[in-house]
Amino acid sequence: MEEKQTKKDMRKHTLQFSPAKVGRAGEDVALQIEAAIVGGQIAPGEGLPSERELQNQFRTGRGVIREALRALKQKGLIEIRKGARGGAYVKQIEVGQVSESLALFLKQNHISPEHLIEFRESIDRTITTLAIARATQEEKTALVHGAARLRQFLEVDEPDMNALSEMDRELNIRLARMTGNPIFEWVMQAIQLGFSSNDYALYQDRDYREKTIANWNETAHEIAAGEPLRALSFIGNHYVLLQRCVQERRESQEREKRSREAGSE
Repeated sequence: MEEKQTKKDMRKHTLQFSPAKVGRAGEDVALQIEAAIVGGQIAPGEGLPSERELQNQFRTGRGVIREALRALKQKGLIEIRKGARGGAYVKQIEVGQVSESLALFLKQNHISPEHLIEFRESIDRTITTLAIARATQEEKTALVHGAARLRQFLEVDEPDMNALSEMDRELNIRLARMTGNPIFEWVMQAIQLGFSSNDYALYQDRDYREKTIANWNETAHEIAAGEPLRALSFIGNHYVLLQRCVQERRESQEREKRSREAGSE
């Protein structure tokens, strides 16, 4: 433990920054510290030099240093701790935080269901192809078993929608993980966290629910069998069902709106 702390202290002492540029000192200080964090010179959990040390290295005032630290905190790169061992520390950015931020961004920008469905279908095709090529047979078998558990909901008249949605979400993330590329998994987590690509609409209608779950099982079996063309055909069928379902819901909502407006006249 002491040896690990000594290495941290040595790294902190060897960290050297250039004097801040005149005219945009706060921005320059923040960029230099950010570069040190991204470049691995300061690891997650490690503290930055004290404000006084930073002032000396950047040859600038306390206000400029605090401005830079506020900017880095806003970006989520550091956290400010209080107490005897307080100060600025490099933050460990979790996948969930990134996913949540992307989900909020998509919501704030009012992404249409059509755009989201189009994007999901495109990456699902890539994910499926890579999963067939890269995943182990054990992973493929686990996907088949996960899809089979979904089938149990077909026997229930009023299934637990939260549990059903969670199982569908886990299957999508599992499939993305099977690519061996963490970026696909992170993006899929963000989409599932924010929208689930409107998949929930498919499960609320019994007829669509039966077709969707059957399609999931067919897709999983073809992935396990190493049949990319057949698996991709089922992926395409899923999004045909989804687009049809979303369109029907939109038309139904529009009819209800017109009916309400007519009733209020």
